Amino acid sequence: MRKKRVYKKYHKADATYGRVEIGRFVNYVMKDGKKITAERLVYGAMDRVKEMTKEDPLAVFEKALENASPLLEVAAKRVGGANYQVPIEVRPERRFILASRWIIGAARAKKGKPMAEKLAEEIVAASKNEGAAIKKKLDMHRMAEANRAFAHFAR
Repeated sequence: MRKKRVYKKYHKADATYGRVEIGRFVNYVMKDGKKITAERLVYGAMDRVKEMTKEDPLAVFEKALENASPLLEVAAKRVGGANYQVPIEVRPERRFILASRWIIGAARAKKGKPMAEKLAEEIVAASKNEGAAIKKKLDMHRMAEANRAFAHFAR
C-alpha cells in the first residue's frame, strides 16, 4: 500500500518582525494553544538578545539556528535481522525543526530564571557556537561519524 501524500505546509509570518522563521519558532515554543504567551516569551527573548549582544536580534537568531542545525543524523535500518544506525543527510525543513527544538529544550531545561531570559541566553550561546543545543548537534554528528561504515545501507 502506498503512503499518503504529504503536502507542503505554508507557515505564516509573525506580526512584529514579519518573518516566517520567527512565526514557526513561536509555534514551537507554544504550549496548550497559548500563542499570545509564546509570542510574549519569544519577543521578550529577542529584546534580551538585543540588550545582551548590542546587535540585531534577527541576525543573532538566524546565526543561532544556522549553528544549531545538524547536517547528518542517524536512522535505524533493519538489514538481515540486525538493526543498523545508518547516517543520512538532514533535509533543510527538518534542520530548522531540530535546531528550534534543541534551543527551546535547552532553555526549558535550565532552572531559576524566567523563560524569556533562558531562551535569550540559549539563542546567544548557540550564535556563539556553544551551549546545550550545539552540544546536542555535535553528539548527533559524532554518532553519524561513528556509524559511517553503515552508510551504504542508506535508504
